[in-house]
Amino acid sequence: MKNQNIFIYNDTFTSLLNLVKILMKKRIIPFNIKSTNYSPNLLDKIINIEVTDDESIIKEIIDKVGNKIFNTIYYIFLSNDENKEIIIYYFLAHSLKYKNKIFYMRNLKSVNKALQISKYVSHECHKFKGFLRFKELENKILYAEIAPESDITFLLSKHFKERLKNEYWIIKDTKRGIISLYDKNNFYITDDKNFTLLTTKLSNKELTIEDMWKSFYKTIGIEERKNDRCRMNFMPKKYWKYIIEMSDELEKSN
Repeated sequence: MKNQNIFIYNDTFTSLLNLVKILMKKRIIPFNIKSTNYSPNLLDKIINIEVTDDESIIKEIIDKVGNKIFNTIYYIFLSNDENKEIIIYYFLAHSLKYKNKIFYMRNLKSVNKALQISKYVSHECHKFKGFLRFKELENKILYAEIAPESDITFLLSKHFKERLKNEYWIIKDTKRGIISLYDKNNFYITDDKNFTLLTTKLSNKELTIEDMWKSFYKTIGIEERKNDRCRMNFMPKKYWKYIIEMSDELEKSN
């Protein structure tokens, strides 16, 4: 059996793009591309190429293929697909050749997979924009926890920077151990080990509002028209823990 050439990048999006650029320039078709935390098997031949985090690669790619294709690539990178790097490699290679026609070429397996992944990440981000609930802490900071399948903290932070621009807020991704902090001007994403939240105790105002909202939700509900299957389609159970009005039902179901 031949060795499987695995090229390594240093975990960042720009590092991956610069590595892909080098591989394409040298006409190298990798068996796979993995981040530095990859654990190789016996057949893998790990190849380290000196690659930088030069951010100018972003403008270079946008100039060549356009924003729509670039955003698709970025969304794939944010996914949790174990082969996302090699999928990006092939999708970008096809995009350089076919430009925006690539979105109509689902007959190509790599393209179809890429578009599926990008759509999932976009859909998940859209869901969290609606389901994410901030709670006011005693110190008046708004706090929310999420655990999405995709790494969408940056996308959500951009959204809430505009929606809640006059508030101090924190979004914590418990699945990845990262925190986004907003100071009424900019947001900063860091490892949660670098930041200690002094309190997660809710303010009295928050507790009152939550009780009122739960009562309102129960009051307007019509028991005879209750349709659990329909509700589950629009509001999957995995999102219930983020929604105040569903917290009681979640406790009962567990």
